Amino acid sequence: MTTIYHNPRCSKSRQTLQLLEENNIQPEIRLYLQDTPSIEEIQTLLTQLDIKPLELIRTKETIYKELGLSKDSTDEERLQAMHTNPSLIERPIVIHNNKAKIGRPPEDVLALFK
Repeated sequence: MTTIYHNPRCSKSRQTLQLLEENNIQPEIRLYLQDTPSIEEIQTLLTQLDIKPLELIRTKETIYKELGLSKDSTDEERLQAMHTNPSLIERPIVIHNNKAKIGRPPEDVLALFK
């Protein structure tokens, strides 16, 4: 089973979804802005991506600064921020066979299927 954390308003997310479909991959689409991931789900994503919370959070979003987040914030603060403000989560994320890739660039996700 394949899942994409998708934001239809994001061009990279749309491109990644299209790339999957062109490769005959029909992912389950999770509209994570409406279906907010729990902190535990975000932690699982981090494990599947093999990255730290700082690498998953969108530091250039206005809300990042409004929340007082910085390079000195703790992982727990970042996790809580991504849970309560899912727009801070980097996108798109594709999960397949318990591994994940961020679709930036979209072609990166194809490594999951090799």
